[in-house]
Amino acid sequence: MVTVTEVHKASQSRQAGAMSLKRFGVVAALVGVVLSVLVALVVSEALGREVSVALDKFSQLVWATAALVCFWGEAARRTGPARRWRIWMTGALGCLVLGLCAWTWGQVVLGASLPTSALAQAGFTLVPVLALGAVLVLGGGPAEVGAARGRLVLVLDGLVVVGSLFVLTWVAALESMLRKWAATGLSFLPVVAHPAAYLVLFVVLLVLSWTHRPVRQLPMLFLGLAALAQSSSGWVFAYLVSTGATEIPTSADIGFMICPALLLLAALAPTGVRRGRADEGLVRAGELLHLLVPYLPMAATGLFVVVGTATGTPLKPLEIYVGLGVVGLVVARQLLTLIDNVRLVEQLRDSRERLRHQAYHDPLTGLPNRALFRERLAAALCADGPIALLFIDVDGFKEVNDNYGHAEGDAVLRIVAQRLQRCVRECDTVARLGGDEFGVLIEGDAPPDEVGRRVLRVLVAPHRTALGEHRIRASVGIARRAHGQPVAPDDLLGDADAAMYAAKRLGKGIVVGAGGGQIGGPVGAIG
Repeated sequence: MVTVTEVHKASQSRQAGAMSLKRFGVVAALVGVVLSVLVALVVSEALGREVSVALDKFSQLVWATAALVCFWGEAARRTGPARRWRIWMTGALGCLVLGLCAWTWGQVVLGASLPTSALAQAGFTLVPVLALGAVLVLGGGPAEVGAARGRLVLVLDGLVVVGSLFVLTWVAALESMLRKWAATGLSFLPVVAHPAAYLVLFVVLLVLSWTHRPVRQLPMLFLGLAALAQSSSGWVFAYLVSTGATEIPTSADIGFMICPALLLLAALAPTGVRRGRADEGLVRAGELLHLLVPYLPMAATGLFVVVGTATGTPLKPLEIYVGLGVVGLVVARQLLTLIDNVRLVEQLRDSRERLRHQAYHDPLTGLPNRALFRERLAAALCADGPIALLFIDVDGFKEVNDNYGHAEGDAVLRIVAQRLQRCVRECDTVARLGGDEFGVLIEGDAPPDEVGRRVLRVLVAPHRTALGEHRIRASVGIARRAHGQPVAPDDLLGDADAAMYAAKRLGKGIVVGAGGGQIGGPVGAIG
């Protein structure tokens, strides 16, 4: 039989091969340096165009193969979702390696300036599709934003991002690409589908990261950056093809070169890293960026359109309508956010009231507790009117607890609290001071002696519970403050407490004033 300890040890052994954050930082820096050198050599064509093209394609193939091996190795050490999403990524990298092999063969070995291999196009297009499966595996858990309104806000955010990017790409290049598509038919479809699929992957990853914590991890960050890089070069490639270019400049491949290197970092990046205090500033900056993300592409699109309009580029109806639609989505999102904020403020106010009630009321009886009773007593003593204080101790309560248990004792205390509230006016305060002790604050000219005798009469009646009847009594002590007499709250409480103990010494079940004189004696039961 496998014990919990063995499972924990097995989990630790699987995680032993995971790279630490510090070590990953060194590897990432090394990858960045090597990648920078390669990009500089390829873009500058310092070694000649043929060598630059070969270096471009073979470096992509090496990065992609290394990422494939790393994803496969990490998947073999994991279980559950951590294994499944890496298996999806292994499939995606396999398609990328296959597509790069076909593309490299056509461009480097055969010397074709624009290879037309269907195998390469299919491999490149399947990469974002399979990577999307990996993202959905991580995003398949419970969302942090569960309310329907919260999910609607997320949908609006995604539409804002997509709409803004559509206007931006339409103004920049998409319109001319679609004209090329219309002229050439389906042969141009894979050229556009490849960067579009990566763009969809990036948007889905971005939206899921707002609601699912597992998606907000370093591997998914590098996957998102890789998708953005590949999509950028993909759109540049599609635009150049749509304009009839017969040769693609090496600078257009920068995103293609960066993408597999970022995928390698996604395979090596550690997950579940705990943040220390030094990272709190970065975390806050990340949260602020998260709030601004839906508006950044819209702002960039707006700036692009303004610059285009200022330089004499006319806007077409589709661009105007989509732009207005994006603005409408932003307004709708802000309205929903405003409604959510109002709801949160109401919940905060209700929570504050509940906490205040819990802090000043006894959870068993619902009566004010000693703290609230003393506050009201201090406020009453600040006025000049007469005040009377009754200190009540339940006689015979210990026998109920000992013979029937605390649950039965609690039931009796709730009955006592209800009966005491019926003995006073609404303006008076009945409180549970602790245990089986209660207090009554009477303000004004109401006769406290009569209230004390009424307390004796109502408490001597049988207390009926689910387990039977209990007969208890009460000892009551009364303290008074005359008109304008300066008295401290604790002094008045002490006088009433002393009078109550005097009532106990005189035989219990009676009322005693502050001077020690008996006011009321034992009474018979009433119905």
